Amino acid sequence: MALNTFEKDNIRFMKAAILRAKTAAKHGETPVGCVIVKDGQIISSGRNKRENGKNALYHAEIQAIDKACKKLGGWRLHECDLYVTLEPCAMCAGAIINARIKNVYFGASDTKAGSFGSVINLADLPYNHKPVIHSGLLSEECSYLLSDFFKQLRCHKQMNKSSSEIKALPEQ
Repeated sequence: MALNTFEKDNIRFMKAAILRAKTAAKHGETPVGCVIVKDGQIISSGRNKRENGKNALYHAEIQAIDKACKKLGGWRLHECDLYVTLEPCAMCAGAIINARIKNVYFGASDTKAGSFGSVINLADLPYNHKPVIHSGLLSEECSYLLSDFFKQLRCHKQMNKSSSEIKALPEQ
C-alpha cells in the first residue's frame, strides 16, 4: 500500500527526531529527540542534554519548544506540530499544553513516565488547550534506540565492575 503525502511527511519528521535521538546517544544521553514543524518545515529541534547539562529541564521537548518560541517570537505554538521519539513526561506534556502545540506525534510509549496515555493522559484533563495525540509513529525504531542504549549502558557498567574487581584482587 502506497503512503500518501501526509504519512510520508510524518515519517520524515519522525526520522529527523530519531537523528536527534541518535546524537543524544552519541553524547551519552538517553536517546530522545524532538522536532517542531510549522507549515511543513522543521523550525526547531532538541535532544536530551540532561546528563551532560546536569539539569532536569534539559529534555528534548523543552529544548525544541524554547527554540521554536524564540524563532517565532512568541510562546503560542498553536500552528505547530511536535514529533518526539519517546512519549512526553509530565513536565514536557505540560509545556506542550502551555505552548498550545496542535499535534503531538510520539514513537515509543513510556510506561514509567508517559503523560499522554501510558501513566496518565494530561490531554484528557480540563485544560484550556488539548493537543491531538498520535502515538506509535515508527514505534519499533524508537523503542529499539532506547532499549539498545540501555543494554549497552548495562554492558559497559558490568565491564567496568568486572575490571575493578580484577584490579582489587590481591597479588599472589
